[in-house]
Amino acid sequence: MKRLFAAFVLMISAAVFTNAQQRPLLTDDVDITPEGAVEISAGVDFLQNAKFPLSGLKGDQTRVGDIRAKVGFAKNVEFQVEGVLQEFLAINSATPAPIPLNLDGNSTNDAGDFILSTKIKLRNETRLLPALGFKFGFQLPNTDQARGIGTNQINVFGKVLVQKKFGKRAGKSARANIYGNIGLGILTAPLERFTQNDVLLYGLAGIFRITDRINVVSEINGRANTRNGDIPLGTESISQFRIGTQIKASNLRFDTAAVLGLTKFSPRSGITFGITYQSPSIFKPAQ
Repeated sequence: MKRLFAAFVLMISAAVFTNAQQRPLLTDDVDITPEGAVEISAGVDFLQNAKFPLSGLKGDQTRVGDIRAKVGFAKNVEFQVEGVLQEFLAINSATPAPIPLNLDGNSTNDAGDFILSTKIKLRNETRLLPALGFKFGFQLPNTDQARGIGTNQINVFGKVLVQKKFGKRAGKSARANIYGNIGLGILTAPLERFTQNDVLLYGLAGIFRITDRINVVSEINGRANTRNGDIPLGTESISQFRIGTQIKASNLRFDTAAVLGLTKFSPRSGITFGITYQSPSIFKPAQ
């Protein structure tokens, strides 16, 4: 986070450390990036025994350039772009695939599907009641399904966000920031025309301040199939547990977390590393 100088630098940096703290978590909070500011996060994920039912592939996955960019357009509106620049899969096993594949021996790689979304803060937190927000968006079909990693489908989603902070003091971030999401994802079935799978989206996360520079973070996040009977390939239930840290240093926020899969189609385990930078206000939103 590039700041001007002296006390102004410290004041803005402290505010950034309490706002929109997603990485290394997946669950959305209600906080909005300041008007005219841009927050950019980048990370690398290493996932063991990742599973791709549509292609029948299983293996160890490396995600390079997990990018999350957020722009504050108003006091209560934020635009987000999320996606992975390149994904690599070392194939450990493969079952017959229902789609043609274009693989390079025992490995494959592809760009990730990018997500465009808008987050709106509906109400501020009060002493007794939590803050409320809403996020909606869609996933672009950037992947090539023949590479075996993505599904190359357009998916849409919407979810309600709830957040409550505890132990707030003047000039300090909250000792505990608890927030959760509940919503609906509409996933296109890759192999069936005019078919979709409506999944329940959920997340529960906590950020706990240890010192002014160190936080401990944890969450459960995923999607749950709502269909009875056969589940369209590529739309299965997935869920994971994460626990890690955020460390503020040199006007940046560094993060790392361990990942544990909770469902049959989730990666077995993994680890993620990332860094976040938030600019000062670089433009003035239209009034």
